This record gives sequence, structure tokens and C-alpha cells, in this order.
Amino acid sequence: MQTLTDIRRTLDERGMRPKHALGQNFLVDHNLITRLVDAAGVGPAETVLEVGPGTGVLTEALLERGARVVACELDDALGDLLEETIAPRYPETFELIRGDCLATKTRLAPAIADRLGREPFVHVANLPYACATPLLMVLLTGFPACRGMYVTVQREVGDRLGASASDGKVYGQISVVAQWLARVRTIATLPPACFWPRPEVTSAMIALERRDASALEDGRGEPVTPERRAEVAGAVAELFRNRRQTIGRTLKRLGAGADVCEGLCVPGDRVEALEIGAVLRLAARLLPAAMR
Repeated sequence: MQTLTDIRRTLDERGMRPKHALGQNFLVDHNLITRLVDAAGVGPAETVLEVGPGTGVLTEALLERGARVVACELDDALGDLLEETIAPRYPETFELIRGDCLATKTRLAPAIADRLGREPFVHVANLPYACATPLLMVLLTGFPACRGMYVTVQREVGDRLGASASDGKVYGQISVVAQWLARVRTIATLPPACFWPRPEVTSAMIALERRDASALEDGRGEPVTPERRAEVAGAVAELFRNRRQTIGRTLKRLGAGADVCEGLCVPGDRVEALEIGAVLRLAARLLPAAMR
């Protein structure tokens, strides 16, 4: 496994430096890398999506477990490095996709979507901060074949994923959607010293383990088909769009009556005060077509 000295030397030889604009903070703590791979339970021949492989430290750890790694790298120079150092050693199990992992904030890049298709896979990555939240939401809502996501993110993002209504402003759409579709847990808290260069924030290693589809409900006690998950997330997003606005005003904006609140809340409440189950039931009543 590459050491920090190895990474520095490799980049220096190529006249490269980590790019702050691309969120390049390489995870260099070997114990934490092993812990992340162990948590993901990656086994031989399993397909792994890794976004932001950097110099390939985590990539190598996954490949050594026998996984097939589909890595997506935005930085052309790092892409060239991976082609020179990782690809020749793992020609059958390493595949590099160059470019942004997202086509839009709500859609995976076609190259990745086409490659993964309906094939079961797991997402394991030291995620660049800028893409973390939209990428996790896209995988959760649009790719039920992704059995789980095991990633490092900014601790603030980790807090939001696991938040409840009692946690104040960190609770929101991603809290509801993530906990509806997955079991969210923190594997470890990562201080800046675990990375090079050191970021200015603390990070978290998070697991999002997909719930069995047969156990999901749409807020009305009915099963949710895979095709409706993104629409459900959209309904929740509408409720949180103006989170400080009263629910009554939100309903009026969306052309719904106060009767939608019956038994769940009162029009003077705010959505940020409702627990996850209540938000889902409210969304079900508000947008029934999106919750079938």
C-alpha cells in the first residue's frame, strides 16, 4: 500500500501537486483504509464503484481483495498516473472512467450509468467533498443495485445524513431520504491528520447500507417500486425547499389544501419539526402520483 512518502515522490516526479479546487485530499492512514474496505465487506469478483481514486491507494486495497474496480477520475493527470501504475498490474479487474461522476446534480454520468447498468455493486470511496451529497442521493434513489455506500465525507455531511428532527438545521431532505432508503451509521471520525494535504475540516467515514426493498413503505403503508424512489425524494425536497416556511404556506405554494395536514401536523408547523415518518406521510398525501 502506498505510503505518504510514495505519494509525494510519485507526484513530484511528474511535477504534480494536489488540486484544492478538485477537493484532492488523499487518505493516507492505512489502518483507516483497511477499516473502510472491511466495513464494505468487499469480496472476490464484486464490482466496486470508486469515485475520486487519486493515486490509487484505496483502489489497490480493493483490488487486492479480488474486487473489480470501476474508478472514475476527473483529473486528467491522475487518470494518466492510474493508467500507468494500476492498470498494467490489474488488467482484468481495473477499469478507469475519466470525467465527472455526475452529468447533473440528479443524474449519474452516462459512462458510469451505462457501465454499471443493473449489475449489483458497492460504492467505496474517499469522496471529493463537492460531489458527495448529490452522488450519494443519486445512487440511493436511482440505483437500487448498489447494495451500500462506504465513504469518507465532510463530517457535516455525515451529521446531516444521520440527523433527526431534534437536531435542528442539520436535519433536512437528505436526512429523510437517506434514512428511509438505508441504514446510516458512522464507522469512524477522521481528523485532518489522516489526509494529505490536511483539510481544514474534520471528516467522517460513513456507511449507508440499503434497506431491503420489500421492507420499504411509501408513507401510506404500501410498497415502493424502484421506479418511484427518485420521485419520492423529489416530493420530500419540495417540502424542505423553504424549510423555515410554515407547512400551510408550503401547501398553498404547491396548490394543496390544509386537509393534507390532518392527523400529522398543523398548518403552522414547519417541516423541519416533523420526524421522518411524518414527512414521508405528508409527502404521500401531497404528491400521491409520486408515491404509488
